[in-house]
Amino acid sequence: MKSWSNEINIDAPIEQVWGLLNGSLEEMQKIMPQVVDHQPVKVTEIGVGSVYRQKYKEGKRIEEYDVETLEYVNTPEKKKLKVGFTLANMFEITALYELSPINEQKTMFRYTCTNRPLKLFLKLFLCFASDKIVVQFCERVKNVAEEDNKKTKMLIK
Repeated sequence: MKSWSNEINIDAPIEQVWGLLNGSLEEMQKIMPQVVDHQPVKVTEIGVGSVYRQKYKEGKRIEEYDVETLEYVNTPEKKKLKVGFTLANMFEITALYELSPINEQKTMFRYTCTNRPLKLFLKLFLCFASDKIVVQFCERVKNVAEEDNKKTKMLIK
C-alpha cells in the first residue's frame, strides 16, 4: 500500500471549504469535474457507513463504483471525511480530507490518499507513483474555495 499526503492553508472559512468536500454534486464537481454522478445508496445518521454510487468519467469511459464513508466528523473545530472505494477491481483507494480553522477566514486543509493494489503486478506501478496528484488536488481545492470566498464577499457588499 502506498500513501500520499499534503497540507495547505486556504483563505476561506472552514464551512465554505467543507461544502466542496461534503456538499452537493454541483459543489463536488468544482473540485472533481470527472465525477458525473453521485447518488445515495445508503445514508446513515452518523455519516459513517453511508454509501454513494459515483460515476467517474475517464476519457470516453464512465466507471461506476460505490464510495463508503469510513470516518466522519463535523464540528466547528474539526471536519474530517474519509471515504473508500475499489477502482476497477484493481485498487482499493481511500481519501481522507481533514479541515481545521486557523481563524474565521482561514482554513488548514490536509488531504491523504492511500492506494492498495489488488493484483500483484500492479504493486510495481506504485513504486513509480508520486504525490503530484495529491498536491494538484490540494491546489484545486484552495483555488476554488478562495474564488468562491471572493464571490461571496462581493455579494455581501
